[in-house]
Amino acid sequence: MPPNNSNGTTTSGTPSKVTLSLVHLPSKKDIKAPWPRTPTRVDPNNPPWPAYRGYHEYSFAHATMQSRLPTILGKAIEDAIRTLNEQSSEERVVDLVACIERMDDLMTDLSGNAKLRPLIDDGEGDIALWNKEIAKYFQGKDFMNAPWLFAEAYKYRRLHECFSISKFWCDYDVFYRQKCDTFSRSSDAVFELSMRFAEPYKIAENLSAEEKVEAERLMFMELTQVCLWGNSTDLSLLINMTEEQIKSLQSTGGDHLAATEKNILGNHLAKLWDTVKELREKTSGRVDFVLDNAGFELYCDCVYADFLLQSGLASQIRFHGKRYPWFVSDVTKKDWEWLFNTMVYGQLFPKASDVELESLHRLGRRWKQYEKEGKFVYEQHPFWCTGYTYWDLHSEAPDLFLHLSRSDLVIFKGDLNHRKLTYDCAAPASTPFDVAIGPMASSAGAPKIASLRTIKSDVVVGLGPEGDEIAEKLDETEPGWKISGKYAVVLLSEGRPGEKVRFA
Repeated sequence: MPPNNSNGTTTSGTPSKVTLSLVHLPSKKDIKAPWPRTPTRVDPNNPPWPAYRGYHEYSFAHATMQSRLPTILGKAIEDAIRTLNEQSSEERVVDLVACIERMDDLMTDLSGNAKLRPLIDDGEGDIALWNKEIAKYFQGKDFMNAPWLFAEAYKYRRLHECFSISKFWCDYDVFYRQKCDTFSRSSDAVFELSMRFAEPYKIAENLSAEEKVEAERLMFMELTQVCLWGNSTDLSLLINMTEEQIKSLQSTGGDHLAATEKNILGNHLAKLWDTVKELREKTSGRVDFVLDNAGFELYCDCVYADFLLQSGLASQIRFHGKRYPWFVSDVTKKDWEWLFNTMVYGQLFPKASDVELESLHRLGRRWKQYEKEGKFVYEQHPFWCTGYTYWDLHSEAPDLFLHLSRSDLVIFKGDLNHRKLTYDCAAPASTPFDVAIGPMASSAGAPKIASLRTIKSDVVVGLGPEGDEIAEKLDETEPGWKISGKYAVVLLSEGRPGEKVRFA
């Protein structure tokens, strides 16, 4: 390096490096950006934080794409073959054989990590959304390279395509037997609730106004937990559960719930109670459930909704399910009808006492009456079965967003809905829930949103200012805590319900 002259320049005439001592300026601030990517740069292949992808061997995405999905598809093929062997009509047999051959092709694509092709137009209301998303963001992407959430949803949409283009099997549900069987093995928890709620809910008359509100609050807290932990029996994760494991997971006793509340890592239960209590004082209006699993979880959802109606915390409950079989155990209209009719007319629990059966019949009859009166309403919009996250709901399904904006509270159930709310990406655990759900909290007209989620996948947000430290400690002490189902979150976003909804 050329030597310096006394005037501060080098012998070659260029200025030498100058070091300033900035002792009198303000100190540097520890500033955290709200998210790594600005909203304008977010798209399905570029979430606001890094996406989980199948080739990330450290993540649950890898285990899902490499092992779980082929296993689930294999069981679906076995179910279709079982149905095939029960058929007598040649035309129906030949048609189902073609469905099974398409499932085999899907297995080849999934196991061989094929590129994601456009969907065949089967007349479903979501086909344009799917193929637009594939063409715009996933040209040339394969099952392992695309974000896990999209690749997994695409697999289930392709599975539906195997049947939807057939002549006789358009509505066939390869998971139906599993869903029915799992509910039939849930008898202890089913009757635990039916024996308590068969008769309309009443608060003791001799209580003061404050004591009545407190009694309702305690009931609300316990039932919210019942509704939360009912998610434990997600068939896509627990497909080989024993009856004893199911009983353990579905325990609804008071001691069990008190013990599990400490495992709610992001806990907005108190805020949720204040929200519904305020709702009753103002409008006693509409609550929406975006459903997750059929069977016992749906049963718990309806018990919870029944309490909201009877206590006056809501006057109408709208339930949003899937148009066709989705993620193994998600609720379809067939599952909804089956549950109510099984409760009223079914013979699913041969070992139950007459008293237990009568309690279940009464509960089912009341829910069916709610349907007739418009207090329970089941709906199924095509958007719920697309590959888009809910960050895109306001732009890709404005009619559905507008419909939800008219609700006083929207409760999203389960892990998949939580993944879609939060873009299923590697956000820090301390990220506030309303930041993680983006436009579902910030768009004009966004409703109040609660997420009741048993944690079964990598994304975890809303754990508060100490959330990163909590997550790091669990990573060290309980590897696999994010997929164990042992922990949960109950998170609330206030939304922007008072603002006028505008769509570009």
